[in-house]
Amino acid sequence: MRARALMVLGTSSHVGKSLLTAALCRIFAQHGHRVAPFKSQNMSLNSAATIEGLEIGRAQALQAEAAGVAPSVDMNPILIKPSGGNSSQVVVRGKIWGRVTAADYHQRRVEELLPIVRESYNALAAEYDVVILEGAGSPAEINLKQHDIVNMRMAEMADAQCLLVGDIDRGGVFASLLGTLELLEPREREFVRGFAINKFRGDASLLEPGVRMIEDRIQKPCLGVIPYLHSLVLEEEDSLGLPVGAQTQWTSDLDRSPHRRLRIAVIALPSFSNFTDFDSLRSEPSVSVLFCHTAEAIAQADVVIVPGSKQTVDDLLWMRSQGLDAAISEHAQTSLVVGICGGMQMLGETITDPLGMEHDGTVAGLCLLPIQTTMQADKVTRNVKGRMATATLFGQPVTDCQLSGYEIHIGLTSYQSGATHFAVLSSEKGASNTNRDGCVSIDTHVFGTYLHGIFDEDSFRHQFLHAARRFHWLSAPRELHLWKQLREDSLNRLAQAVEDALDMEAIFDWVGLSYKRSAFGSDNHLPEGAAG
Repeated sequence: MRARALMVLGTSSHVGKSLLTAALCRIFAQHGHRVAPFKSQNMSLNSAATIEGLEIGRAQALQAEAAGVAPSVDMNPILIKPSGGNSSQVVVRGKIWGRVTAADYHQRRVEELLPIVRESYNALAAEYDVVILEGAGSPAEINLKQHDIVNMRMAEMADAQCLLVGDIDRGGVFASLLGTLELLEPREREFVRGFAINKFRGDASLLEPGVRMIEDRIQKPCLGVIPYLHSLVLEEEDSLGLPVGAQTQWTSDLDRSPHRRLRIAVIALPSFSNFTDFDSLRSEPSVSVLFCHTAEAIAQADVVIVPGSKQTVDDLLWMRSQGLDAAISEHAQTSLVVGICGGMQMLGETITDPLGMEHDGTVAGLCLLPIQTTMQADKVTRNVKGRMATATLFGQPVTDCQLSGYEIHIGLTSYQSGATHFAVLSSEKGASNTNRDGCVSIDTHVFGTYLHGIFDEDSFRHQFLHAARRFHWLSAPRELHLWKQLREDSLNRLAQAVEDALDMEAIFDWVGLSYKRSAFGSDNHLPEGAAG
């Protein structure tokens, strides 16, 4: 039996499609239905590794988590990762397929990849009761519609019932709803069964006249108004949600109390990838995370983190042009520096790219770690677990050295004689072989690792905060959070808010299912037996 299909479309990017899709996945799962997310084509530098060691968009991994199922490449068969210079790396079914320009992709490659999209969707539709599809950007981007495989063309392929979502927080929501539908073809408008307004703040009664007027104008019902939800610890789809630019440094009258928050500066690289690595740190009450691009912020920080990058050498050269390399090197003499994936490669001695995967030639790194990196054609993508190689961090003793995370990189790193590794890891697929990861500087002020998501492991993050605070003679954290529980609570809160706001009886009816209001309330959970 082919799965019933429900699709979330948006009037533009960043209207909340990804989180609304996650909420609907959680709601259908809570009502006992096997549900899976699907986005045929995703453009994002935030990615995740599946159990098989394949790469998909991070948003689809979150949606699978909300549905209580394991993430699969069928949920996101095409992932586009912008590489600069008007070109992008295209990942197809979890592996690098090629690097193309935007024009070449939209004019020729899309049709070539359409059968793969159809195959992936059909595989999900054969396995699940309901598939929740997510569109991309707006379905009314008329310059791209001819070769669109992620919005209305996908809706027709899946015979999906579509919910159009507008973001009132950005302004102009009624115009965007009307304009989107006006630009669709008559047959496309038939797929849109209704609309919803997202991220509403204030008195809903003031919105009511506008809702009634737009319903009359477009002849589609409003399924509800979803409130703006604060403090959700769930990752954003793209960098539009990254808090960069509003604040460039900490305030001048910095707190000098031993109980103050630990100041962590994350370098906001131009090709910043997997910025979700720091969501768990941002959730901790004893931490102040600042995404920054100034030497002043680096000088004020307790810990500087150089994050992952899609264009490692280009971002290294950008740091050099901004004087950030010198600021980080100076900081490392008396304080703490961490490199994640591409950030670790930048902290090494050299980065060589003989195949021109990202940048031709060899470039000198910051020389804070005794490592050298050579870019290769094959990408390493895998979930891993392991332990720290030593029982100290920043020269401070740690009592729990267990680690977990995922690797997504194309570099092969070699070590100078006598270099100290950061961790010993093995694949979560159960492989018995282990490999060494990362590096620690001789003075222990600096460490690097290939592990994305390393801070999501509660035990390591807590030990990291204890060690960094002890290094700076700060008191121990008064409160520590459990990240996985925070995420689960946020998913349930999101689902509950959406279920309260939308006409779920109508939405369930769209896909031929009956709806009965759940009695779980705010403590919603997945049915027994669903994967977490």
